[in-house]
Amino acid sequence: MTKVSVSGTAEPAKPRIRKEQKPGVFVPKIDRDHCEGGFHGDCAKGECPCVSACPRGVLQVRPLTAEDKRALSFGSRFRAWIHRNRQAYVVKEDSCTACTLCIQACPVPHVIKLKRRVVAGGGEPPRA
Repeated sequence: MTKVSVSGTAEPAKPRIRKEQKPGVFVPKIDRDHCEGGFHGDCAKGECPCVSACPRGVLQVRPLTAEDKRALSFGSRFRAWIHRNRQAYVVKEDSCTACTLCIQACPVPHVIKLKRRVVAGGGEPPRA
């Protein structure tokens, strides 16, 4: 998106910068039907970009759990099998500051989403 300046020339719009939150206010959620954890071109070269992008070590690539496999559709289970049954998992959700670096690094769009954490009792954590 571009903006037109007062002089009439086009200027690129400044990217929207997201303010980081206190750790634990937001939690990354992984779309199990689309995560390619360890198989996608960028992921297969070593550690997944989403894992290495996180400065707080919130994500880790692990084998799919039996429960997660059962929740997948047949097509997604087959694809997961082809992809060695490995996907990104949130291992330190209390450390997430919603910096979005994992989202930006993931080669598959919309796999990682940030959700506001709901605390016990149905409330939300205090806003930063």
